[in-house]
Parts: sequence; structure tokens; C-alpha cells
Amino acid sequence: AKPREARLLRTPRAPPRKRDDAILGARTRSLALAASAALPSHHQVLRGRLCSVAARGLAEGSSNNSNGAMGGEQNGGAPRTVSIKKQLEQLLDSALTGAFPGKEWGQPVIAATADPKFGDYQCNNAMPLFAKIKGSPGAPKNPRAVADAIVKAIPEHGLIEKTAIAGPGFINFTLNQRFLAEHVGTLFAAGKGIETWAPEAPCARAAVDFSSPNVAKEMHVGHLRSTIIGDAICRSLEYSGVDVKRLNHIGDWGTQFGMLIQHMEEKDLPFDAPVSDLMQLYKDAKVRFDQEADFKKRAQEAVVKLQSGAEESLQRWRMICDASRKEFDEIYRRLDIQIEERGESFYNPRLPALVEGLERTGVAEPSDGAMCVFVEGSEAPLIVRKSDGGFGYATTDMAALQQRLEDEKADWIIYVTDSGQSQHFRNVFAGAKKCGWLDDAKKFPRADHVGFGLVLGEDGKRLRTRSGDVVKLVDLLDEAVNRCKEQIAQRQEEFGGITYDVDHAAECMGYAAVKYADLKQNRLTDYEFSFDRMLDLRGDTAVYLQYAHARICSILAKANVDPDDKSKEFT
Repeated sequence: AKPREARLLRTPRAPPRKRDDAILGARTRSLALAASAALPSHHQVLRGRLCSVAARGLAEGSSNNSNGAMGGEQNGGAPRTVSIKKQLEQLLDSALTGAFPGKEWGQPVIAATADPKFGDYQCNNAMPLFAKIKGSPGAPKNPRAVADAIVKAIPEHGLIEKTAIAGPGFINFTLNQRFLAEHVGTLFAAGKGIETWAPEAPCARAAVDFSSPNVAKEMHVGHLRSTIIGDAICRSLEYSGVDVKRLNHIGDWGTQFGMLIQHMEEKDLPFDAPVSDLMQLYKDAKVRFDQEADFKKRAQEAVVKLQSGAEESLQRWRMICDASRKEFDEIYRRLDIQIEERGESFYNPRLPALVEGLERTGVAEPSDGAMCVFVEGSEAPLIVRKSDGGFGYATTDMAALQQRLEDEKADWIIYVTDSGQSQHFRNVFAGAKKCGWLDDAKKFPRADHVGFGLVLGEDGKRLRTRSGDVVKLVDLLDEAVNRCKEQIAQRQEEFGGITYDVDHAAECMGYAAVKYADLKQNRLTDYEFSFDRMLDLRGDTAVYLQYAHARICSILAKANVDPDDKSKEFT
């Protein structure tokens, strides 16, 4: 079969924007709320974004890549804004040099505090530094003394309100609120703007593999996190200036399609049936495949015809794919996701040559009739060719990685799937290193798996319907929107006769609530999905922050202030 052309799903979307980088460890919103109280009235320029998204990432987000944000120019020559964390690192680097000159102590170790009562940031250099200098002439007597020497050597700077030494030598920093307000104000200063807050691009080109639903199956709640987290990663990289290839590695190939095509042909069913019908047809075909020997044989023959490129089989397969694609497109449109379809079938023509090359170079070797790549640290090998001559997921993933490195010229390849696939991707990456495609000694190219936990119901179990089925993603989005409509209706009297598009408002609230509720979680842990909590006007929710943003807009409107007029400064 000829590889299907990559297809770009174009949906209306705003320019790349700064995201709440929960994936990389965003701070709590307390700092953002404190700073936002002193924001210039240009705050309106964040219209159309979750107001929390820009705010929560301000102090931390600009320092989330290893290169930092130390100057450089962007967007017509405007200098980059140095992040809060980077400024703290600079101060601590100077203090370490001043307190203990003539030594190389490495980078300052700074992290956000776990509890706001201990301040905003914490430096943990004192303990390991004491271990290095202990017993040397004039060395401090304990880690607290080391911490005290570091604190005394910190240069005067308006960033720090106060310092405190805790426990064996932790240095806690409380940031100056006035400095923070002025720092946030640079977002709207002439010649600066939000673009200058972007960190330096970590690489030139990245490929992000996310969402990845299966053809002939409806998208369900299990696709939620990959889709939202993957999009956030893409936006963060794009905002930094990285050329990002957004790839949707859909499951559009395999023996199941021969089985489904044969079943639909025998039942004289249309091949452009809605995806909900295709799901049931797939289940019916699977029952027949398992129970009817004659049908199993015919289905296997149908697989051979499809994989050999028989035009009639390919045409039916395309119709099934198109029916599924309609649903995928609609989900992505609703969530404002831009993604390029690059399914398993795209890599089919590469598989024989890939395996031949692995075998020829000794990377792959025969084992029990199969061709395998044995990698260090894993008992189970990557099976790149089955004993029956077929190819599996490992082969396709190796081919995809090779194509993204050689054809797409990606410096950084990121896979966003649930944590249950971590071992599989460790093996794939190890196989790529064995091939010489990746090298730990080099920063780029590199490949990473971004895993995540499950979405659970409020009972702590996998989120399912009352009948026990997996919750469809379209139903989850519909429920979020409908609940927002109900919430708007209940508060109708507060709007004083203002006319607006209720459906549009409910969609903005509902979709934002779903995204924010996911991104604010710890990425690696499971979380309980609750509509009541995510739509709460009093909690750490998108709806609360949108409501606060709307109130600010109302104040500006009553004051006859045009927040988009950057020729003026407002106080």
C-alpha cells in the first residue's frame, strides 16, 4: 500500500502563547494573584487566554529549559526578560563565589518551596558544599554556618524581601512584592511585551507525538491527557521559537482492519458508517473471528489483500479512516488543537528495509524464528519482525523514530502517552542508541517519553459510565459545556440584561475548565475527575480565573480605559 499523505488538521487558533507549564512543574497561583493585583490595566491583552495560564507561569516558566533566558534577542530585536528564578541563580552564583572564592561549586540549586509559609524559593547548596569543604582550614563548622556565609554574601537586590535559614542549612527566600509587580508590568511596557518572556529555544526543531486515537474507535477519556498535555508542550516550545512538528500517530493499520472489512462486506454494510457504528461492528467482527473458524480464515485472507495493496481493499480502508477522521477533527476543533495526522500506515513502506538494515548491521538478531533487538536493562527484546514474518508496534515505532530524525530533521522527539508505556519507549530509545541514531554523549538529537497518570472517577477507579463503558471524550466535553450553561442560567440576574452568546460563553468556560483541571495536576500521578470541582467559582479553577478576568475587564470598561492602547501607561 502506498503511504497515505500526511494531513494537517487546520483549526482556528491564536498565535503560540505562553502556557501554564504544569508538565514541567508550574508554581501555585498564589504568586500570580499577588502580582496581578498591581498589574497595569493592559491586562486585557491576555484576552482569549486563560488568565491563569500567563500569570502562573511568569515567575517559573521562563526558566524551565536548561539554557535559561539570559538575554538574547527575539521579535525584532527586543531583549529577552530574565526570569525570576534565573535572577535568583545569578545572585546565588555571585554569593557562592564571594563567600568561598577560588572554588568551583557548580550551579546554584534553587527550587520553589513546597509550602508558601517558608517563602517562595529555597536554595539547597549549603549541605553538599559543607561536605566538600569539611575539615579544610577556615571551613565553617556546620552546614548552617555555610548557609549563613552564603546569605551574607548575597548582593543587594530589590528582588529579595527577606531570607531565612531553616533546618540543617536550607536558605529560604521571600520575594519582594513591589519588585514582582514591576517585573510583571514589563509584560506591557513599550518595546517589551509578553513575547520577550519566552525562554531561549532549546533546539531548532522538535517533533511531538501526542493524542494518537485509533481508527474505528471513538476517542475516550483515555485520550484526554495525551491531547491536552501534548498540545501544551507544543505551545510552550513554539512560544520559545522552536519549529514544532505536531504528529498524531493514529492506529490506522493492522490485522483488525482486514477482519472489520470482511465482516462489513459479508453483512453488506456501508464502509462510511459513523465511528460509533464502526465500534460496534468491530466488536461483532471480533466475536466472529474468535468463534467462527471459517470467518477467521476469510478475515486473514482479507488482511493479506489489504497489506498487498489490493485497490478495492484500500478503498474500503480509506472510507473507514475518513469516517473516524471526521470525529477526530471535531474533537480537535473544539479543543483548539492543531495536529498533523501521521498514522501507522505512513511507515509501512519503511519496515522491510528497516529490519533488513538492523539485521545486516547486527543490531537485530534471530531468536525463536523472530528478529529481535536485545537492549541493555530489559529482559524482553524489541521484536522487529515476528516469526510469521509480520511487523508489530516496535517495528513501526523504530521506523517512525528513524523517519523523524532523518527526514524531519528533528532535534528533539517527544512522545506523550500514559506511563504504562514507559518501558516500551525505553526499549525503543535504547534500540535507537544501539543503531547509532541517538547518543547520550550529545545533547541533541534526543528522544523523551512524557508519561502521565490515569483519569479516575470520584470513586478513585477508572472513569467509566454507569454501564461500565469507557467515557467518550465527546460526552465529557458536552457535559462540561452543559454544566456551564446551567451555571450561567443560575447567575443570569447578575448580568443586568447584558446580551451575549450563551453557547459560546459556555463552550469557552467548559473547554477551559477541562484543560485547566488536567494541567494543574501532577503529571505523573492519577487524578480524580470532578465536574463540581473544576467548575467551582471559588477554587483553583479556570472558571474562577476567567470570572476574575471578566471583572477586571468590567472595571476597565466602566473607567473608559482602552487596555489595548499601548501608547499610554495606566496606574
